[in-house]
Amino acid sequence: MNADLDRLLAGVGALLLDFDGPVCSVFAGYPPPQVAAELVDVLRKHGVDVLPNLAGEPDPLEVLRCTGATNDQGVTRAVEDALCEAERRAVETAEPTPGSREVIVAARQAGMQVAAVSNNSAGAVSAYLAAHRLTKYVSPVVGRAYADPGRMKPNPEPIIRAVHALAEPSNRCVLIGDSLSDIEAAQAAGVRVIGYANRPGKLEVFQAAGADAVITNMSEMAGAIIERSIS
Repeated sequence: MNADLDRLLAGVGALLLDFDGPVCSVFAGYPPPQVAAELVDVLRKHGVDVLPNLAGEPDPLEVLRCTGATNDQGVTRAVEDALCEAERRAVETAEPTPGSREVIVAARQAGMQVAAVSNNSAGAVSAYLAAHRLTKYVSPVVGRAYADPGRMKPNPEPIIRAVHALAEPSNRCVLIGDSLSDIEAAQAAGVRVIGYANRPGKLEVFQAAGADAVITNMSEMAGAIIERSIS
């Protein structure tokens, strides 16, 4: 048992899950660089002079962020709509993260509420949950604000919204996330955070960032929840 995880779970009433990573690999069958390139094409069709660094950007969410920074709401909405559609297509071939379903089910059986808090669109998250028969276990689903990428994590607003919907004190909520933006957003929201180090080097980065605990696989988390519920 991860001692930090054991201590952390002792006071948890609600589990918040980032989506892409802890729950599934959203773009497993629809590579992020392809999606990003399609969003850049949307910019070009709207007459935007795309700089070389953005033209080669592999992260579709970063393309959306950069678009939002221009303060052109019409273009931002066009890119947002294209990304929402791409995400809906992507979840059809998304690969479940091993152990993620067990975490969700074990948490509910242990009496915890479970929410999803994602920089992906709420529609895509909900579609995935429905396809994998997880809808009844996860509520609320908080996705990114429409055409307002400045409100995505590391902005704490999505996490704060989820905490309010759960009606749990923030210090009884814990977020599992696989990025520094998750760590930063949770800390800013007053929520404890577990770093999911699903790639080499992340464990040290998350520890240095002050994550309350770090795991390297979701099955470890499922086992910890089950052990808590039977102890």
